[in-house]
Amino acid sequence: MGLRSITVLLVCMVVILSLLLTDLLVSSSIGKNIRDQQAEKARTIATIISESTNVKEGLETKTPQSIQEFTKRIRKKSSVLFIVVMDMNGIRQSHPDPKKIGKRFAGGDEQKSLHGKSYVSVSKGTLDKSLRAFAPIYNEKNQQIGAVAVGISLNNVNEAIRDGHRRIVLGSLIGLLVGVLGAILLANYIKKILFGLEPSEIAKILEERSIMLQSVREGVIAVDKEGNITLANRSARRLFVKAGLAPEPIGLSIREYMPTSRLDDVLSTGESHYDEEQVINGVAIVVNRVPLVVNEEIVGALSTFRDKTEVNILAEQLTGVKMYVEALRAQSHEFMNKLHVILGMVQMNYYDELKTYIHQLVNHRVDESSSVTKSIKDHALAGFLMGKMSYAREESVELTFSADEVIPEPSDPQVTHHLITIIGNLIDNAIDSVCHQASKKVSVMLVYKNNKLTIQVTDTGCGIPSDTMNQIFKKGFSTKGTSRGFGLHLVKQTIDELGGQIVIDSFINSGTTFYIDIPYETRRDQVD
Repeated sequence: MGLRSITVLLVCMVVILSLLLTDLLVSSSIGKNIRDQQAEKARTIATIISESTNVKEGLETKTPQSIQEFTKRIRKKSSVLFIVVMDMNGIRQSHPDPKKIGKRFAGGDEQKSLHGKSYVSVSKGTLDKSLRAFAPIYNEKNQQIGAVAVGISLNNVNEAIRDGHRRIVLGSLIGLLVGVLGAILLANYIKKILFGLEPSEIAKILEERSIMLQSVREGVIAVDKEGNITLANRSARRLFVKAGLAPEPIGLSIREYMPTSRLDDVLSTGESHYDEEQVINGVAIVVNRVPLVVNEEIVGALSTFRDKTEVNILAEQLTGVKMYVEALRAQSHEFMNKLHVILGMVQMNYYDELKTYIHQLVNHRVDESSSVTKSIKDHALAGFLMGKMSYAREESVELTFSADEVIPEPSDPQVTHHLITIIGNLIDNAIDSVCHQASKKVSVMLVYKNNKLTIQVTDTGCGIPSDTMNQIFKKGFSTKGTSRGFGLHLVKQTIDELGGQIVIDSFINSGTTFYIDIPYETRRDQVD
């Protein structure tokens, strides 16, 4: 059953049960009250008649005619079944049927009243079964001279009870109808709030949400509109512990737990922050912050973040892989072009020219390869530079490489990757800058001395304007269009991580030179 059906059924059952219990209790109470009211009415009339002077004089003078006239008027005004006045022998002195005057009272329940008792009973007489009230009649000397009986038809009493019950049933039906309509409205409101989802679907979504939050590598933390932490996944707790914070932040105020989070700003302004760097007790993280908006109202804020060191490693790995792929692609493309030339000469039988062409290729390749491999002992870096040379030839750019001394292999293999990141981005930028120049030259020089490596990349490009010099290392800044501006930012980040320095000489329409100095520890076996 759906949520709406369950809600309607439950509300209807509660309403029906409540109305049935009310009907039973109220009907019983109303029946008793009606009987008591009718009995009290009969008792009051009987008492009034027993105190009447006309009745007392009629009994003492034995003139029932005056008693009959008096009781007849009272009976019509009070709408009772009968009013019977009897003497001490139980002989009627009044009755709704005059023919029965002078005859003995019927019913058998009058004896106590002839002995001075006032009471109410139920019995059947000559008219109908009735509710009867008896009262003794005393004269001025306080001597009992008779009794009076006032009867109310039980059919009238029961009809009054049934009328009250019908009203209760009618009210119960109206209450049930209102309850059903209210249940339907409540069910629809609940469904609207829950976006039409059933409880099982909500439970499934919550399970999936929990699994996703705990499985992602990014830390996720959420706060409500008061700034109290309501959510923190496993990765967030791991980073908090690394930063020396309490491992269980749920329920704590974000202002006290992590004052530098800036989630308060998001709650107050509703502005989102993306890819911002933040430091928590010495741990650098990259943070995104967004407000949580429901019905155009800010109900909280969400922050996702990741250890900056992990981000840097990932970015470097991705950049390095891309550079390796580009270098291999350039070499493969250049090799295929050469094969096409050779194939064409073979088909045209230009064997002498082919021999000369192959010798030139081999000598050029040997010279280029030997100059790089002799100077650089790191095979990965040497192969990378060879690939960049092939790429430069594809772009019709003259790329030259030189090294004053042999560059030994670094002691940490990760440094090779850093060098590829630095040199690769600088060469790519240099090639881009000279593509539209008359002189298309790029040179790379490496100098190793006293455990320090100097990298110099020079181009004959258009230069860097002075007004943009301070922004070139800013992430996302580029004069070449969108989705650019990450290469030099990554270069600067890598140099800072290695503890190096960078200096730029640039002249408009005369070219640019980048000077980088970084510490460079080498393997002892190569130094020896």
